[in-house]
Amino acid sequence: MLALLHTSQVHVPTFDRLRDEVAPSRTLYHIVAEHLLDEARRSGPAAVAAQVAREVERAAELGARAVLCTCSTIGELAEQAARQAGIPVLRVDRPMAAAAVAAGARITVLAALSSTLEPTTRLIEEEAARAGRGVSVSAQVIAGAWDLFEAGDVAGYLDLVVEALAAVTDADVIVLAQASMEPAAEQARTSIPVVSSPRSGLRAAMAL
Repeated sequence: MLALLHTSQVHVPTFDRLRDEVAPSRTLYHIVAEHLLDEARRSGPAAVAAQVAREVERAAELGARAVLCTCSTIGELAEQAARQAGIPVLRVDRPMAAAAVAAGARITVLAALSSTLEPTTRLIEEEAARAGRGVSVSAQVIAGAWDLFEAGDVAGYLDLVVEALAAVTDADVIVLAQASMEPAAEQARTSIPVVSSPRSGLRAAMAL
């Protein structure tokens, strides 16, 4: 069993659909802890480190053989909990970061939350160092996007992401920091490659 740690209920059907496409026989167990993102935004990710570790440990106690954390803000904390929990833990955006590094040196990160900027940039730089590549990372928050997402206006949210993608002109690859942004990659009006995290993250976690 693969456990998925989410901070939004919206990710549950997304990853169930992807599971049905790539490995329909696999069992997913969803843990939704929206309060973790809320508190991380208020007080910083470090404030929820112990709570994230408890959720990972709970997944292990329930029989999970691995955990995939789908939240970019707390993904680093989830990976740090792996040793104590005794099972592999993967943040969903790590395979995406590796793909971005392989695609080019100039990387633009688009995020809906400011709390994601530092963890995502740090992750890309970590994957670049692992690959022995030099990269230049620029990151920006799409103004108003998360307000629409929280209000349930997913179409409006994705429209803003698509507009932001079209405005990027000086990058080799564009990274969509939130897993919820993935549909915008398919709608993108840009010749620059766009990478998102759900599919690659799920495949990598299943391989664990």
